[in-house]
Amino acid sequence: MKNFYLKPKFFDCIKEYKSAQFVKDLTAGLIVAIIALPLSIALALASGVEPACGVYTAIFAGFIVSLLGGSKVQIAGPTAAFATVVAGVVATQGMNGLIIATILAGLLLIVMGVCKLGSLIKFIPKTITIGFTSGIAITILLGQIKDFLGITYAAGVKPIEAMEKVMANIEHISTFSWQALVVGLVSLAILIFYPKVEKKLPPSLIAVVVGALLVKFVPGMDAGVYTISELYTIPSGFPQLTIGSLVITKETVMAALPSAVTIAVLAAIESLLSCVVADGMVDDKHNSNAELTAQGLGNIMSVLFGGIPATGAIARTAANVKNGGRTPVAGMVHAVVLLLVLLFLMPLAGLIPMPTIAAILFIVAYNMSEWRKFLGVCKNETWKDILILVVTFVLTVVFDLVVAIAVGLVLALVLGKIDFKKKEA
Repeated sequence: MKNFYLKPKFFDCIKEYKSAQFVKDLTAGLIVAIIALPLSIALALASGVEPACGVYTAIFAGFIVSLLGGSKVQIAGPTAAFATVVAGVVATQGMNGLIIATILAGLLLIVMGVCKLGSLIKFIPKTITIGFTSGIAITILLGQIKDFLGITYAAGVKPIEAMEKVMANIEHISTFSWQALVVGLVSLAILIFYPKVEKKLPPSLIAVVVGALLVKFVPGMDAGVYTISELYTIPSGFPQLTIGSLVITKETVMAALPSAVTIAVLAAIESLLSCVVADGMVDDKHNSNAELTAQGLGNIMSVLFGGIPATGAIARTAANVKNGGRTPVAGMVHAVVLLLVLLFLMPLAGLIPMPTIAAILFIVAYNMSEWRKFLGVCKNETWKDILILVVTFVLTVVFDLVVAIAVGLVLALVLGKIDFKKKEA
C-alpha cells in the first residue's frame, strides 16, 4: 500500500503516532465538535430538514472522511454551500430524492477519485466559484429573515426560491415579532463582538446559550419566539438506517441526477479548496484522489443514516489546526464527541431559539460571501470574467445552483475562459 494512489493519510500518521499528539488531537476534536454542533443544526434547518440531520452528517461523513481522506486535518460535515441545493431537492422530491441524489453524487466522487480526476477541479474558473458562492450566501441570508424577525406565514404558504421568500416576507411583515428581533439582535451582537474580547469559547455556543436563557427566563420574551423543539422533532438514540424506506425507480433516479452532479461538483470543489488551505497551515500536501473517494463514501454513509450532503469545512478545518490537531484522529474524535452529544444531550438543542439560528446563519453567509473577491473581479478583470461572475451569481439567487453552474461553464467555454493547458499546482 506504500505507493497506492488512494492511500488515506491516516495510515501514514498512525505509524509514528505518539501519546502527546493524541492529547492535542483529543483537545482539538473536542473543540471542533463544540463549534460544529450549533452550526450543524443551523445548516440542517437552512437546508429544509430536521435539526438532527446536520448532526448525523457531521458524525458519519466527518468520521469516514478523516479515516479515509487525503488530508491530515480536514474536518467534513454539512456546509452552507449545499443548503440551497438540499432545500430545493427536499421541497420538490422529498427526502427520498435527496438520498438518491446524494448516493449518486457519492458514487460520482468515488469514480472521480479512482480515475484520478482530482486535478480537473483546477480548470473551473474562479469567476464561477466566486459567483455561485456569493449567490449561495445571499440566498441563505434571504432565507433567514423570516425567523430573525419572527414572521409567521399563513397556512399553505411555503416559499422555496429566494425571491418567493422575499415576497412572502413582505406580504406577512405584519406578523413581525419584536421579541424575536431582540433575541436575534442580541445573538448577532454576541457572534460579532464576542470573538474580539475572548477567543477560547466558540461564539455560536455562547449565542445559543444566551438566546435560550433570554427566552426561558426574561418575562414576556417567549411570546412570538419559536424554539427548535416547538417546530421540529428532536430524536433520541442512535440514528437508524434509511435504506429500508428508500424508493428507487427509473423516474426518481432521473429526477435526482442533475442535483447529484451539482452535489458531486460542489463537494469536490469545496473539499479540495479546504485541503489546499489546510496544506498551507500544516506544511503538507494532500492526496486529492483519496480525498474525493473518501468524500464519496462519507456522503453515501451520511444519507444512509439520515444525514445530508457533506464536504470539507474550511472554518472547522482551520479551527482544528489552530487547536493542535495534526492527524486524522482529531476529526474522528470530533465525530465521536458529536455522537455522544446526540445520544445523551440532544434534547437540550430544542431550547435554541430560531432567531439565534438565523443570526448564526447570517454570520455563515457573510463569511462565505467572498464579497472582497467579487469586487476585486469587477475592478480588475476583463469584461468576460465580469460577465461570467455576474451571470453565475444572478442565476444562483434567482433560479438555482444547477442552472447557475451549467450556464456559467457553457459561458466560460464560449468566451474561452477555461484554460485546458493549466498545469498541476
